[in-house]
Amino acid sequence: MTELELVSLDRIRLARERLVGRLHRTPMLSSETAAAQLAATVGVHVADGRVYVKGEHLQKTGSFKVRATTTKMASLTSEQRAAGIVTLSAGNAGQAYAWAARDAGVPATVVMPAAAVRSKVDACRGYGAEVVLHGEHVGETAERVAAELVEERGLTLCHPFDDPDVIAGNGSVGLEILEDLPEVDVVVVGIGGGGLISGVAAAVKESRPGTRVIGIEPERSNALSVALAAGRVVPISPVSVADGLGAPFAGTWTLAMVRRYVDDIVLVDDATILAGLRFAAERMKQVLEPAGAAALGAVLFARVAIAEERVCVVASGGNVELRRLGELLELGAPAAEPVEPVEPVEPAAPVEPVA
Repeated sequence: MTELELVSLDRIRLARERLVGRLHRTPMLSSETAAAQLAATVGVHVADGRVYVKGEHLQKTGSFKVRATTTKMASLTSEQRAAGIVTLSAGNAGQAYAWAARDAGVPATVVMPAAAVRSKVDACRGYGAEVVLHGEHVGETAERVAAELVEERGLTLCHPFDDPDVIAGNGSVGLEILEDLPEVDVVVVGIGGGGLISGVAAAVKESRPGTRVIGIEPERSNALSVALAAGRVVPISPVSVADGLGAPFAGTWTLAMVRRYVDDIVLVDDATILAGLRFAAERMKQVLEPAGAAALGAVLFARVAIAEERVCVVASGGNVELRRLGELLELGAPAAEPVEPVEPVEPAAPVEPVA
């Protein structure tokens, strides 16, 4: 893939125009307590005395994904719309495709892991999608099942992250960040398959090149880091409390976009992610899922180098299973406790490939 084929700023702007009035304009939240904690515990000071948070957990379906799926639905031909679509997802993309397909009058089928979060499965069905549960994670088995449904039923496969329309729709998050915080210095985004950070980074870097875009991956669910190190897409076996960041591979599109636009990727452990989740609940009164809290946790634990800069983290989703919320909150470090400085995680830690 050449640079000329990357998703352009014009394409992102067009996607954004098509979404206006159809989805929520999510708020820009902020936390002075987060900034104070950084200053008190590790001596890090941020501009404005606050950490900014783009509230994508307050988007329709509970995550940013619906921006992408709504954009994808608009690209389908009349024949494809009539036949229906199929996607594979651990949860949030499935919910978003189910909602967007229902909104567009398109039949939807979602292939999900057998162990998918039950509330996410129920939400997909609640939005009218057929759910097929198969395999341990969204990897080769789910891909095979989706391919079989394409062959048997004539469905159109809609990818959860590796698609130019998906990336363009996600880029609308970046445009809104720049509108609300035009002098932003650092944007921090969680990474699963890379669809969100690809769109956000392109929108931000093409509009404000001096702004740094930092990706956050779980240590053992780091498909993009592995792909960057190898120079190609490599299947992995993802393991993380953040199921929404559990992509079993990066995408061809997302690998190219990240290589072009993202300044750095930082690996974090589950404890850091859950500290972000607990902080959001205790101090910001916002309910995030682990994937949606990864960027916030990374900033709170000073995993991202910041020096008197204006920082925005993307809270990408809030679809946490209620029966597990108490357990996850207990596992997260309380915000009032000092945050010990930690050694940086080595980038691109090897992950055993799928056999």
